[in-house]
Amino acid sequence: MGDSLSAEYGITRGSGWVKIMEEQLLKQGSPWTVFNASISGETSSGGLTRLPNLLQQKKPGIVLLELGANDALRGLSIDETEKNLRKMIQLSKQSGAKVLLFGIQIPPNYGQEYTKKFTGVYAKLAKQENIELLPFFMQGLAAQRDLFQADNIHPNEKAQALLFKNVWGAMAPYQNLLKTKATQQGY
Repeated sequence: MGDSLSAEYGITRGSGWVKIMEEQLLKQGSPWTVFNASISGETSSGGLTRLPNLLQQKKPGIVLLELGANDALRGLSIDETEKNLRKMIQLSKQSGAKVLLFGIQIPPNYGQEYTKKFTGVYAKLAKQENIELLPFFMQGLAAQRDLFQADNIHPNEKAQALLFKNVWGAMAPYQNLLKTKATQQGY
């Protein structure tokens, strides 16, 4: 469940980190399938609106939650973003799914206070809701301009393997689950 960072914005379809993860699961003989519910431009509010139906239809075992960047880019209330993400986490857990929350960081030009508070939301939610956290989804990319598209916001195709590596590493607590839950789906 994400935004353009997970929806293959500006890159060839089937070349994103989500597809790489799906291929890795297949290679390992995992019985899990992947459903990418990411939409470019999605905010936490939009994700919250869509999530209940997705949980009911897909019945995921794991929800990967990568949202909030567009909230920050639009200068939306951090409290509202936190509330929306918390509700998405709670709904996912109530459905029986495990949750991996992706930490997002924003450029410092939003002001030191806003930037610090925004970044802190992810660790706070992970701790309070007792879920797994990928502290910074774009770790290892941010300083490498050659891994971004011309807009300097969206990772290019070369960056997708690194994004996958970040996510896969954060999924370590779920590796045994990924091998054993033959009837579950993850997205």
